[in-house]
Amino acid sequence: MTPHVLRHSAAMALLQNGVDRAVIALWLGHESVETTQIYLHADMRMKEQALAKTANVDVPPGHYRPDDELLAFLKSL
Repeated sequence: MTPHVLRHSAAMALLQNGVDRAVIALWLGHESVETTQIYLHADMRMKEQALAKTANVDVPPGHYRPDDELLAFLKSL
């Protein structure tokens, strides 16, 4: 256990409980929110919550196949 691990754990607990990143930066004594990014990462629960907020797209799964006109245009660049 190191001070960095404790700071990271505190920052993640605050983030997971909906605390704004600017407030977390103040909590950790950072001058800017960018510095706080070192301590934050998206865990699986946060990713699932973000995914739940997106709308399903009615597009069949598969690979995008550009048509010949688009390929010709791109080759001409």
